[in-house]
Amino acid sequence: MSSSPDLSRVLPRVLIVSRRTVRKNKFVDFVGEYHLDLIVGYGAVPVIVPRVAGVHTLLDSFEPIHGVLLCEGEDIDPALYDADGAGTLSAEQLEAVRRLHPSDAAIDREKDSIELRLARRCLERSIPFLGICRGSQVLNVACGGSLYQDVEHELPGSAAAVRHMNYDDYDGHRHPVRVLPGTPLHDWFADSLDAGEDGGARLMVNSYHHQGVRRLAQRFVPMAFAPDGLVEGFYDPDAYNPGEGKFIMGLQFHPERMRKAGSDEFDYPGCARAYQEFVRAVVAYQAKLAAAAAAPAAAPKLNQEMQKQRKVIVRSFSLAKDLYVTGGRTRPGEQRDLDAGAEFLESNTALSVQQEKRLKQMGATVRNASGYLNSLKLNDWREAAARALMAEMTIDQLSSFASFYHDMGKICSEVLDRKLQSLHLQV
Repeated sequence: MSSSPDLSRVLPRVLIVSRRTVRKNKFVDFVGEYHLDLIVGYGAVPVIVPRVAGVHTLLDSFEPIHGVLLCEGEDIDPALYDADGAGTLSAEQLEAVRRLHPSDAAIDREKDSIELRLARRCLERSIPFLGICRGSQVLNVACGGSLYQDVEHELPGSAAAVRHMNYDDYDGHRHPVRVLPGTPLHDWFADSLDAGEDGGARLMVNSYHHQGVRRLAQRFVPMAFAPDGLVEGFYDPDAYNPGEGKFIMGLQFHPERMRKAGSDEFDYPGCARAYQEFVRAVVAYQAKLAAAAAAPAAAPKLNQEMQKQRKVIVRSFSLAKDLYVTGGRTRPGEQRDLDAGAEFLESNTALSVQQEKRLKQMGATVRNASGYLNSLKLNDWREAAARALMAEMTIDQLSSFASFYHDMGKICSEVLDRKLQSLHLQV
């Protein structure tokens, strides 16, 4: 059997939640191949979390988690970000949205539950997170932001300014976004940005959504805007440093699918950077966890009161040992110190019932040590054996007391046998 693998050589794990569809009258879970290819290509292992009922309660079983990538899927349940039910769409408008976007407008509450829990776990533990399209919306909702249920109906002027979904030119459709300087997105596409009509840096991106960020969560900073003002990318600047394992970001567009017609070549060299930097953060995060696990645990520091109690207990055990070895009596003031050790032994409940019973007996013995020795009346040989045994014990070896009582049991058995034999002979 081979030895355990070197964990430092095991690639980090990136969790990706699948999307469910129907194929041949059966449900099939899938994840887009471009996501998987890029994650593997940059040095991580994608772990697919199936969209199966009850999986949201089993996320601990997917540990260790070094990164989470959430991507496409159905609309998020509005109840998760519109608690008051104050959405602006009428029943007629909602029905029109469902007819126009049948595959997206269906709500998948199980997927919502899985992904929101994963997003919050990443936020709580600073696990690298990349949200693409729906994934960016999940991230915003997880942090208290809200969404447009339908951008065209709820964002004034959107339909005239930009087209966010084009079923007739699904993969070829592009629209401009204004990229803000000083953001990771600007750095990744710096050599490909054009000057827009307003003088800002412009990038042409794909678009496969009818929902989007209405209110951006407070912790995030926008990176890009569509012509209608919709946020197309955002990140947490306080949680962005890929080299140190920090990465929290959401992109409304799909950089992994921005490819030239009939080719796998990207529209821009920067298209793959989101995945490259994300995986770099994932690798660094794994290294941080490994370093923390390998580091020796620091000894707990005792406060002043605990140090004082420790000294009292050590003195109590030292006195008890001396009494056992010398057979002497307690001096004035020493009985209180002995009581402290006895109380410590009797209060130890993190043991088995049998061990606890023995420790309580020892505590009683320590409390009455001098009287116990005077009444025991060991002969010279037994007393010498007991003294030799106790002389080998250290103050901190509580287990030695149990060993001592084991030997004492044998001695008592010998004494009892001799007394019984003596009585038999007398009869």
